[in-house]
Amino acid sequence: MSLQLDQMARLPEAAVLPQNRRQAALAALLLSLAGVVLLYHATFWSMVELWARSQTFAHGFLIVPISCWLAWRQRARLAALAPRPSRQGLLLLGALGLAWLLADAANVPVVEQYAATAMLPACVLAILGWPAVRLLAFPLAYLFLAVPFGEVFLDPLIDFTAAFTVTALQWSGVPVFRDGSNFSLPTGNWSVVEACSGLRYLIAALALGALFAHINCHSTRRRLAVMAAALLVPILANGVRAYLIVMLGHLSDMRLAVGIDHLIYGWLFFGLVALLLFWLAARWRELPPPRTAPPAQPIRLSATSAASPRAVVRAGIACLLLAAVWPALALASHRDDGPAATGSPTVLALADPTGWHRLQDAVTAWQAPYAGAPARFAGTYARRDGDGDGAPVGLQLHWYARQARDAELLTHQALPYGPRWMPLAQRVQDVSLASGELAVRESVLAQGGERLLVWRVYRQGGIVTARPVLVKLLLAQAKLLGRRQDGADILVFAAYDELAPPPRARLQAFLRAALPVIEQRLQELPHGP
Repeated sequence: MSLQLDQMARLPEAAVLPQNRRQAALAALLLSLAGVVLLYHATFWSMVELWARSQTFAHGFLIVPISCWLAWRQRARLAALAPRPSRQGLLLLGALGLAWLLADAANVPVVEQYAATAMLPACVLAILGWPAVRLLAFPLAYLFLAVPFGEVFLDPLIDFTAAFTVTALQWSGVPVFRDGSNFSLPTGNWSVVEACSGLRYLIAALALGALFAHINCHSTRRRLAVMAAALLVPILANGVRAYLIVMLGHLSDMRLAVGIDHLIYGWLFFGLVALLLFWLAARWRELPPPRTAPPAQPIRLSATSAASPRAVVRAGIACLLLAAVWPALALASHRDDGPAATGSPTVLALADPTGWHRLQDAVTAWQAPYAGAPARFAGTYARRDGDGDGAPVGLQLHWYARQARDAELLTHQALPYGPRWMPLAQRVQDVSLASGELAVRESVLAQGGERLLVWRVYRQGGIVTARPVLVKLLLAQAKLLGRRQDGADILVFAAYDELAPPPRARLQAFLRAALPVIEQRLQELPHGP
């Protein structure tokens, strides 16, 4: 930092940007950044709430001050740059605002947060231009690590940790039986849950690794090597951690590493791994490249190389106006949103599908969680006249006439399959129906030795699909254009024994008969704009 200040002091007077231009550029930029934060305060506040609520994302409290410090380190070089407002920055700001608006309408918080965060670098580009963006590339990019993202990797990380632990136990000669993320040893049962996935270790290591690589490495190859180590080491270390915890519990006859010492041991082990990682990375440190001697003749800024203070101010005002458009449109799109319905959901009536009859006294084996108070239907069916194997099939239908935030067709559930059932496998399955091929979301759930095969499709705006992204886009389109918002969650399922094959043929036969009946019933329901 002192080297940068000394260089700044040695710059010839003609090479330093005029004071009025520096002040205009700085004021326009700071006002624009503050305006974006205020206009999208609800989105940024939702990030802060997640930092405070989840240990996995608590590092977000450090990302913003670190980014500010990294940008402050470049203040001398930034002051010598000529501001060149860029229309590309305004175009990018508009595209990000549209993405934020769509995410707000469809209630996809992570996209809202990424779009709002990306507006900050877009303002830098729009007001100061590409030279400033290149100079501040890392501090601006580092801000994206503050966005709470990564839960999509929970299931793969849990599966890897369970597979690694079971394989290591088998190599150690310990008999083990695995059932999804659960496994049993002669001394006790274990389960790899969200806290054991290693996601928080991985995110923290990536944030620290990126900062370390930026400060201490200068070649692209070494920076990529540090980032690769920060990605792979936590994943492998978490597998070793889980294996050692299970072995410690097994060898102590379940007296050690099964209570609070389980978590304490895990954090101590990961702390040692992190120290080892950065000790190794420190061996790759590079000295900064030697700086060239200052030229004999001073470098003068031409009169046209920097934008006028008036142009910079206009760019800042354009950023503020463009950023303000999208919250106003979002407010208009939510003008008809009422409070989420509460109380007992309406019970729908549904005719029996051809060839099937409803079992009136049957007790359903599973209830899918849902948000809000949609109109509901739940029933258990068997074939008429004893056709087929006679085993029952369950049907659940949740219909939303209008969808409000956190009370809609696709709403995050802490326990998406209920408290008792655990998912073993999920995939998209193509099913042949009378109307053609239909993709369904297939899940295999487990509870002890019992299995449940679940097929799920969504119906949004009259379109039946298994793709949640399409459901969200159709909902956003409906809200922004004032069209029908009704949506339905359709689930068919059947229980079977873990040693038996999944009853896909039974579900296919039922869905072939039931889907036309469901379509006709949903068309009869009121679905205003």
